[in-house]
Amino acid sequence: MTRPPFDPPTDDDLRKASIQLGRPVRDVVGVSARCVCGAPTVLSTKPRLTDGTPFPTFYYLSHPAATAAVSTLEAEGRMPQLAALLESEHGDAYRAAHEGYLADRAQFGEVPEIDGISAGGMPERVKCLHALVAHSLAAGPGVNPIGDIALAECSWSPEVCRCPDYAAAP
Repeated sequence: MTRPPFDPPTDDDLRKASIQLGRPVRDVVGVSARCVCGAPTVLSTKPRLTDGTPFPTFYYLSHPAATAAVSTLEAEGRMPQLAALLESEHGDAYRAAHEGYLADRAQFGEVPEIDGISAGGMPERVKCLHALVAHSLAAGPGVNPIGDIALAECSWSPEVCRCPDYAAAP
């Protein structure tokens, strides 16, 4: 079994991610993607939170500018068009992305309540572009075709820092 691509979170990563989310982070096991400046962009979270809650979203988009840009795509109604691609050239790769997502998360524990459930609507629909973009950023290009397309279409790039001033935040 291979380890998912991430860095163990430092105290500074957790502080920055909490600022990004506007709340304390929960049960983060890794930083799976970073901004060009090094700040967290995607967090990996345990599949069962400390309070016992099942949490299927292993790859969680935390960067505020990325989240806003992906929200704009969703608000523009892009999801039905992306879902239509599952009937053509992207369907098999999307199902494979789902299986990879499940395998990555399973390394941190099996949770019967979410068995077979990944994120973002995989493998049959497109439900949450945030989760799909997070998966694309964590896994790299070519793994999640819908996440890759959404990332390419949104007005944010991990290669251009648009982070808040973390030094000024409490």
